[in-house]
Amino acid sequence: MSSSAFNLAKRLENLPFSGWHLKLLTAGGLGVLFDSLDAGIIAFILPALASAWKLSPQQMGTIGSAGLLGMAVGAAVAGSVADRLGRKTVFMLTLLIFGISTGFSALSNSVAMLLVLRFLTGFGVGGEPPVVNTLTSEFSPIKYRGRMIVLQNSFWAIGWTIAALTAFLLIPRYGWQIGFLVGAVPAFYVLWLRRAIPESVRYLVKAGRLQEAEATVTQIETACGVKPSPLAVGPAAAEVAATGSESRASGFLALWSRPFIHRTIGVWMLWFCIVFAYYGMFIWLPSIMISKGFTITKSFEYVLTMTLSQLPGYFASAYLIEKIGRKPVLVSFLTLSGVAAYFFGQAGTVGAILSWGAVMSFFNLGAWGVVHGYTTEIYPTRMRATGAGFAGGFGRLGGVLAPLVVGWIIAAFGKQAAFAYIFDLFTVVLLLGAAAVLVFGVETMGRSLEQISAEGN
Repeated sequence: MSSSAFNLAKRLENLPFSGWHLKLLTAGGLGVLFDSLDAGIIAFILPALASAWKLSPQQMGTIGSAGLLGMAVGAAVAGSVADRLGRKTVFMLTLLIFGISTGFSALSNSVAMLLVLRFLTGFGVGGEPPVVNTLTSEFSPIKYRGRMIVLQNSFWAIGWTIAALTAFLLIPRYGWQIGFLVGAVPAFYVLWLRRAIPESVRYLVKAGRLQEAEATVTQIETACGVKPSPLAVGPAAAEVAATGSESRASGFLALWSRPFIHRTIGVWMLWFCIVFAYYGMFIWLPSIMISKGFTITKSFEYVLTMTLSQLPGYFASAYLIEKIGRKPVLVSFLTLSGVAAYFFGQAGTVGAILSWGAVMSFFNLGAWGVVHGYTTEIYPTRMRATGAGFAGGFGRLGGVLAPLVVGWIIAAFGKQAAFAYIFDLFTVVLLLGAAAVLVFGVETMGRSLEQISAEGN
């Protein structure tokens, strides 16, 4: 990469936070919201569907895992394709795939049909996060990058809350189909997204489209109230040297090359643990509440109450991420979520269930916001979306496994006795995730993406 091309990235990173960045954050955040709406709505649809179709715990686990298997494949495929075809194009395609598939899920009349549609929906849902987080990361100013990614992913809590409200207000009255119809909205969102955000400048540079990259940076500078200055910032010698690595190998095998292998091991372990715990806990949570003797309406109400603590969890991590760094936030939030999961499993009263459930949700989702951004920071442009995609894809395998394991535990021990065992397991898994960050993680706060890449070369 030439120094003038490298300078485009420096110009973006030195911009003040502006309305343009807020629009970017909102556009990406709405994509995250729709992902969450779909992932959340299936958790609330499953109990209603189990009643209507007389499903066994194993069948419910299989339906939950079908979408998560699609997420694993979608994340890996979309991330790799985004490094070749562009971030924005793949972002829109993933939204379209899962919006249409979710809508058609409302027409399902058999478990087999629903499994196919859930896989396709999961493909779109899983493919979106590594791409949109890569896109936002590559546009963000250095001192706001971590915070922007966390706040963008905080839309997940809003989506899950909408899913819980849909379940609480509509599913008992109109049936499980209404949940899927609400989740079909992303298909229409794509029409607006086409004009809302540009293609990543770093991707354009890598693809040799320098004039388009220059025009995009100039447009953003103007929107931010900054006078365009193509040669205003000279890159440091070490950073220019680092950009030479952009010509090196890319793709899956590059993730396991000597400069990046430890980062890949750590982030894959992190993703597996947090996804296993999250989907194991929250996909089954409404059903578990019902198994404790609450009505379906009351169960949805209690899950909604616990869900509301997710948003403050994101805000807390968004504040701390640029104050104390990525690693401390991840280690502390994962550990505290694990502790809360243990006490949630031991809870026997409504007050204890709601309190520990809220704490568990607060720290788990706060950690989630950091995971997404951190993953996009540790790889160079040539493999950034690929690295994020395969990490997310491997993590989704944990999500595939978790609902099945929960189903097996319930079948083996019974609904009442299984409760404590399930959350003991999640405690151990979350602590392993914290250990992976502690051992293999690198701190990225306050450094440009090129500087972080240079450390791996």
